[in-house]
Amino acid sequence: MSGHSQFSNIKHRKGAQDAKKAKVFTKIIREITVAVKNGQPDPNFNPRLRNALIEARVKNLPKDRIDAAIKKGSSIVGGDNFDEIRYEGYAPGGIALIVEALTDNRNRTASEVRSLFTKFGGALGETGSVGFMFDHVGIIQFEGKVASEEQMFEAALEAGAEEVESNSEMHVVITKTENFSAVRDALIQKFTDPISAKLDWKAKNTVEVFDLESAQKLLKLIDNLEDCDDVQLVTGNYVFSEEVLSKL
Repeated sequence: MSGHSQFSNIKHRKGAQDAKKAKVFTKIIREITVAVKNGQPDPNFNPRLRNALIEARVKNLPKDRIDAAIKKGSSIVGGDNFDEIRYEGYAPGGIALIVEALTDNRNRTASEVRSLFTKFGGALGETGSVGFMFDHVGIIQFEGKVASEEQMFEAALEAGAEEVESNSEMHVVITKTENFSAVRDALIQKFTDPISAKLDWKAKNTVEVFDLESAQKLLKLIDNLEDCDDVQLVTGNYVFSEEVLSKL
């Protein structure tokens, strides 16, 4: 088990995402609705819904809005039908990005995502153009205060995790997709609800960003992509140098 490059990226992104509360609520509600439509309304038998409800609790989404989203997803008639789409492309500096979306209008979302890549100096590619650079994994994040580094490491190892990185602020646990639910549930039982638990993309190799201006351009693209209502997740193969991270 070893540290992974997404740790500093996750840490840096968290504050920015928390600040966009209304957008975050919209995305969680959409995820809950789709999880129920594709599964069932009982989180004990719907791992995707359970992940979304964990996110909802952590982000303080009101219970009435959670219940409304579950009811909407359970409805046989009416409601929006969302398609799951993955976009792949390059940000300035050759940084590979994967963008996951839930949309009720494929043309609109594709146009918005392509426009943003172009506007901020990147290029949207074909499906598969960067996907081979990533592994699809489970990522579970806990606050640092829930356990010591040693406690989290031992518990995650016993539960079947692949990697763990910890510091005083956060624990990040990486799992194979097939072990994700079991590891998540074991750690929740031992500690508490995580900050986040979801399937994500982990870069096989990373590109370190040493230049502040390049980092700012990259973050502008990512911020604008995340501002799209249809976009649920943006992941890249970048990692900021310590010097750049301190200036950001």
